Amino acid sequence: MTLAAVMPRVRWSRVFTLVGRELRDQFRDWRVVIPVVILTGIFPLLMNYAAQTAMDFVSRYGAPIIAEQLFPFMLMIVGFFPTTVSLVIALESFVGEKERFSLEPLLSTPLSDAELFLGKALASTATPLASAALGILVYLTGLYLAVGWLPSAALMLQIIVLTLAHAVGMVSAAVVISAQTNSVRAANLLASFIIIPAALLVQAESLLMFWRRYDALWWVILGIGLLAFLFVRIGLRQFQREELLEREVEELRLDRLRRNVWLALTAGARNPIEWYRQGVFPAARRAMSAGPWVAAALIMGAIIGLVMASRLPLRLDLGTIDPGGAALLSGLRDQGLLSPSGAMYIFFHNLRTVVLASLLGVFSLGVLSLIVLMAPLGIIAYAAALVGQVGGMPWLFIGGFVVPHAVIEIPALWLAGCSMLRWGSCLLARPDGRTIGGLWLESMGDWVRVTVGLVLPLLLAAAWVESYLTPYAAAWALAAGAW
Repeated sequence: MTLAAVMPRVRWSRVFTLVGRELRDQFRDWRVVIPVVILTGIFPLLMNYAAQTAMDFVSRYGAPIIAEQLFPFMLMIVGFFPTTVSLVIALESFVGEKERFSLEPLLSTPLSDAELFLGKALASTATPLASAALGILVYLTGLYLAVGWLPSAALMLQIIVLTLAHAVGMVSAAVVISAQTNSVRAANLLASFIIIPAALLVQAESLLMFWRRYDALWWVILGIGLLAFLFVRIGLRQFQREELLEREVEELRLDRLRRNVWLALTAGARNPIEWYRQGVFPAARRAMSAGPWVAAALIMGAIIGLVMASRLPLRLDLGTIDPGGAALLSGLRDQGLLSPSGAMYIFFHNLRTVVLASLLGVFSLGVLSLIVLMAPLGIIAYAAALVGQVGGMPWLFIGGFVVPHAVIEIPALWLAGCSMLRWGSCLLARPDGRTIGGLWLESMGDWVRVTVGLVLPLLLAAAWVESYLTPYAAAWALAAGAW
């Protein structure tokens, strides 16, 4: 994908002209500027007070280093808070123009769709970034005067890049929402789908800061930057000026919604054979377009498992394991594995993994679904590497303990990952006259058909093999000298 395909025929002089017009409109409205400035100035002072209070408290017990671990987190929050406050500017960027009856003159300009979106996005990003920079400056100044703490150059760079990525991602998503809604009220309600995931992400970043894992923070920054780029691409692909004026208030029609959902799930089939021919197999072919990305993610999961085995080795005590495998079979039978209940337990465990990965993928453009699916391959590679470290035979271990059911389970997970990624990233596709809701519903229908028609039967078969065949293969591997 070339840059020209993502941002086609953009004249930046026109974009910056629109940015200047938007900024003048923003600073003309005191009801927007004054609350942003006041909140941006007061919040860093509150953080300074909290930092000084924490330092005074822990200094009584001789542990000032605990308070110092809070300072980078507060610095990140000070940069993140103005973005959420200023998000209202991005949310009303298009729909606000429509309610003020100023959208028609804007759309009559010679600006292209891409130039309109980029101009609105840049103007909506400028104010949050300016307020974030002001807040960070106030916080660092007060913190230095109070306790004499300043971040390192590397940490300061991470905070700046992290704040920029947060702002671009959240504002781009807000501009997309503004272009797809009919009122400012609806846009503000939909903002929760931006703020809540962003807040959860900040909590995850705070854990890295508390544990001083600043090296891992670069990977988080890379992921957020990728998501920000994807949101910009969504806006460029989905924004169409013709639909802004044509879109009216959409009435919630449960009968129509039920009919559309049923059609998306059944593909109009009247019997199971027709459902597979008209719905499942075409949906699987469409999902396989994401196959190389899913395969690369699964391979990456195995590589990460091998790397972690060298960095975090475990000392295995293999002396208590019966080399003939009889004790292994007896123990598995006592645990109920060699039984129908054991097979169903394995099946429902895999089913929970697929459902969890799918739900995470919907809210992350499919990215988190791949991370969940990478975990089993990583664990297998990690265990095989540990066996090799104690003098065992990793390939014999994999052949006995993994291969019998993995030949069915891994293709099922790959196919599930393809449908998840296509559903999660459906907003990146060209609309071709369809609405975002239509794209999402079609992709969800494909995911259901692939999951119910192909993935679940494969996982059920893999569970029975893992319950009845894999234990005997594992016993054979032990007898053959896996370790």
